[in-house]
Amino acid sequence: MPLFSLHYSHQHSSEIIFAFLTFLLFQGVSVSGTTFTFVNKCDYTVWPGALGKPDLGTTGFQLSKASSRTFQAPTAWSGRFWARTDCKFDDSGRGSCATADCGSGGIDCGGAGATPPATLAEFTLGSAGAQDYYDVSLVDGYNLPMMVEAKGGSSGSCETTGCVADLNRRCPSELRTEGGDACKSACDAFGKPEYCCNGAYGSPATCKPSVYAQMFKSACPKSYSYAYDDSTSTFTCAGADYTITFCPSSSPSLKSASIGVDAAPSVEQAAMATSSWIANLATGDSTRSLPFGSSHYSAIFLILSFFLFN
Repeated sequence: MPLFSLHYSHQHSSEIIFAFLTFLLFQGVSVSGTTFTFVNKCDYTVWPGALGKPDLGTTGFQLSKASSRTFQAPTAWSGRFWARTDCKFDDSGRGSCATADCGSGGIDCGGAGATPPATLAEFTLGSAGAQDYYDVSLVDGYNLPMMVEAKGGSSGSCETTGCVADLNRRCPSELRTEGGDACKSACDAFGKPEYCCNGAYGSPATCKPSVYAQMFKSACPKSYSYAYDDSTSTFTCAGADYTITFCPSSSPSLKSASIGVDAAPSVEQAAMATSSWIANLATGDSTRSLPFGSSHYSAIFLILSFFLFN
C-alpha cells in the first residue's frame, strides 16, 4: 500500500477515536470507570481484602496507618472489600490474620472472601451511567469501624454510610471472639435459622431483626444489621468515586478487652451486662436473672440507651 494511504488510514482512525471519545464526554459517560480509594486512619496497619469480578489488579494488600491507596474498577463491577487485622506474614508473604482472614495463607486473597466476623463494604457498579448500589454490612459480624463516602456523583442519594462505632467494646460476651478483637453475628455465634434467615425463616416476612441485630442497628443505623435490612442500608449514586476509610473517626483498640477484666465495674460495664441479659431472651435463656436489683431497672436501661444511641 502507498505511504500516503497508510498515513491517511492512520489519520482517519485517529479522527474516529477522537470523535467517539468526544461523544462519550458530552454524553456524560465515564471512560475510566470508578476509582476506589482506601484510607487507613487506624493506629495500626490493616490488610484490606477484595473479592469481585473482574479483579482490580490485587485481591489483598498492606495498608499502613495514615496511608492510602487507589484502584480503578470497570463499569458494572460487583464485589466487596474488608480489612484484615493483626496479621503476621513472613518475608515470603506467607501468614494469616487474627480477624477477617481469607484463608489463602498469603497477603493476596486469591478469590477467597473474609472469614467472619468482618465489617464489609459491598458495591454493585452501574453501567452506561446507571446507578451504583453500595452498603456497609454487619451481617457477617464486625471487626473494625468503616465508612464509605461517595464523591462526585450526579444522581441518587450518594450518602455517606458505614459503622464508625467501636462495637468491639460494646460486644456482648456471647458474641465476642476469643481475644476480644471482633464481634460475631448472631448467625455465626448460634447458627439458628431465625438468626441466619434461612430454612423456615428464609424470607423478609418470616426473618425479623433479632435483639442482637437491633443492638448493631442502634449503634450503626446506616449499616446492614441482618439479611433483610435493605430499606435503611442500601444506597445509590451514579458516576461517583468512592473512599473507604478504616477507623474514620478515631483509632480504637483492636481489643474489646480494653474494659479490663480486673478493673472496677464501670458505667459501660453495667450497660454491657444489661445488654447481654436482654440478648439472652433471644436465645431462650429466659430463666437467667437480671444482674441488678429491680430498683435499678430504669437507670440501667437509660445507660444502655445512651451507649447504644451515641
